[in-house]
Amino acid sequence: MEYNTTRNHLTIREYGRHIQKMVDHIITIEDRQKRQEQAHVVIELMGFLNPHLKNVEDFRHKLWDHLFLISDFKLDVDSPYPIPTRESLKARPEPLPYPKRYPRYNHLGKNIEVVIDKALKEENPEKKQGFANAIAYYMKLSYNNWHKENIHDDAVQAELSAITKGELEFNNRPFVRQYRPSDDFRENRGGGGKFKKHFQQRSGSGGGRDNRGGGGGRDNRGGNNNKFKKRY
Repeated sequence: MEYNTTRNHLTIREYGRHIQKMVDHIITIEDRQKRQEQAHVVIELMGFLNPHLKNVEDFRHKLWDHLFLISDFKLDVDSPYPIPTRESLKARPEPLPYPKRYPRYNHLGKNIEVVIDKALKEENPEKKQGFANAIAYYMKLSYNNWHKENIHDDAVQAELSAITKGELEFNNRPFVRQYRPSDDFRENRGGGGKFKKHFQQRSGSGGGRDNRGGGGGRDNRGGNNNKFKKRY
């Protein structure tokens, strides 16, 4: 009986113990051509056992990298891709610098400044006018989202002219849906909402539709009141 405690370390568990044993056997083959053929056979088997890798871009490159990793970089075969090294696979990426952007207009953000700069550099008048209309719509929408009220188009044009020094003017009337305070409560279906439904109890001692015990129900089978007598 062979226990896992006596076996070698399993480098990549997704491929299983048998793949690792096959790779260890390929390392011991002295004939280079035969070793190369067996390496291709193992690559095909690795792709068959892990079909999800086919959805990965350049999945065969990943299989070859895994083959050298399983062999602890001791396998001496030719690869159609650059052969990885232990240092290259364990190297840590360089830290990404945190983006530090200081927008000139905090209420509009940095992205709108990028769009404005691109619009000012546009030479095609139709595209430049389209940029101006889109910027005006975004400015009006941002004001509505933050202040919960609409802003007049003249105020939007005045601010756009101040930002671009009069180089951009929109010729459309950007429409933004008017904010209504009732929108915050329309989807509130829980208790305590503004539009909470109030149910009124039916008249009669029982208050039910099928009052079999008597007392003013619609189908009064046990009482003497014939006001709601059944019609056939």
